[in-house]
Amino acid sequence: MSRSIALIDVNNFYVSCERVFNPKLAGKPVVVLSNNDGCVISRSNEAKEDIPMGASWFKFQDFAKQNHITALSSNYALYADMSNRVMRILKQFSPDQEIYSIDECFLDLSSFQHLDLLQHGQQIRSRVGQCTGLPVSVGIGASKTLAKLANHCAKKRAEFDGVCDFNQLTPAQLNRLLDQLDVGDVWGIGRKLAAKLKQNHRINTALDLKQANPDTLRRIYSVVMEKTIRELNGIACIELEEPGLAKKQILNSRSFGIPVTDLQSLTEAVSFYISRAAVKLRHQQSLAGMVQVYIHTSRYRTGKDFYSNSFTVALPNPSDDTRVLAKNALIALKQIYRPGYYYAKAGVILTAIQSKSGYQPDMFAAENESIKSDQLMALMDGINHSMGRETLRLANQGFARPWKMKQEHKSPGYTTNWRDLLSVS
Repeated sequence: MSRSIALIDVNNFYVSCERVFNPKLAGKPVVVLSNNDGCVISRSNEAKEDIPMGASWFKFQDFAKQNHITALSSNYALYADMSNRVMRILKQFSPDQEIYSIDECFLDLSSFQHLDLLQHGQQIRSRVGQCTGLPVSVGIGASKTLAKLANHCAKKRAEFDGVCDFNQLTPAQLNRLLDQLDVGDVWGIGRKLAAKLKQNHRINTALDLKQANPDTLRRIYSVVMEKTIRELNGIACIELEEPGLAKKQILNSRSFGIPVTDLQSLTEAVSFYISRAAVKLRHQQSLAGMVQVYIHTSRYRTGKDFYSNSFTVALPNPSDDTRVLAKNALIALKQIYRPGYYYAKAGVILTAIQSKSGYQPDMFAAENESIKSDQLMALMDGINHSMGRETLRLANQGFARPWKMKQEHKSPGYTTNWRDLLSVS
């Protein structure tokens, strides 16, 4: 019996989240912008013909005003909360779940093949829509790669009505459909690789790649290419990943809303970023052994020299204490800071990460200090979780933060801030 793997994807996720709480945006062209309102990262269907994905927004501002296109700044807290709600709902349809991205999720439905999976997919769409207001598409196939392609068809082709199950097609029907899909639509085949396949191997469609020799293309490209071909032939080579795997590296960074020149502002930014990274570290019950800090100026600022540098500090003992991590991050920052530059971005990276439960502490380390640290961090995380992020924080993080990310068109935190809750009068 073949596998039945589903990929559920929220359509135009960021825009759809905004429309849930602002129904006036329905049916109108809407775009969501990246950090500092720089580039377009999400578009409604009505905006896709006029605004390219990734377009620099300053080039389209006048056009948008003339054509009544609404632009919104990224509201990451809202999007993360809505994503968590969707993933909890999807978990009810299968215990085997892999959250692939903020708006995508794989479910293994192989144990439910006694059901009509097309109808099952429609139930998924209905439940998510009813509970969150978000539209989703469902693709089902014998492998993750086929599920991805099925989802593409469910989203792009009206005849599938939002749900496409490749397993319910005959081999001939499936091949005819794959022959209509560009090879670049296949999961893992990017624009550059698609151009090489077309030019060097005359592989133009998904069907062409399915019928290609996997061993030959593995020698030319990689084992990933071989797995992709076998997956297109219904052989599941890429399993669902286990949930909750600890990250081996944690990064937190942002571009500044305005150029930063002074060490104090950089200190605030780095302290803020390390605090965010430390929360993620504690959430996955891990300790970090190394802290890296990097800063750089803008490559596009005319008349100014470009400067970029990083520095890594190895901790004497791995830690998840925000105070310890921040202290060492600021040591690294002072090593690379140079006055006279207009800094555009800073970031921190936690590495040498290991499980907290398996860590053998230094026999000379003070046990009482470790206990106090754990208690303080637990208290800090608990208060910030219940009372709002940064209710308790390091003084080094600052308060005014003129350098913070520019978000001139940000919507309210409808589900993440008490002051922004919708009111009905």
